[in-house]
Amino acid sequence: MNIGMLIVAIVGGLAGFLSTVYLVISLPAVIIWKIIRHFKSGCALTD
Repeated sequence: MNIGMLIVAIVGGLAGFLSTVYLVISLPAVIIWKIIRHFKSGCALTD
C-alpha cells in the first residue's frame, strides 16, 4: 500500500474516532447539566 494512502487512512480514521468520542461524551453531559440546572434553579430545560 502506498505510504500516502496509509497516512490519509490513518488521519481520516482518527478524525472519525475523535468526533465520535466527542459526541458520545458531550451529548449526555449537556443533557445531565440541563436536568441538574432545572432542579436547582427552576430553569426550563429548553433554555
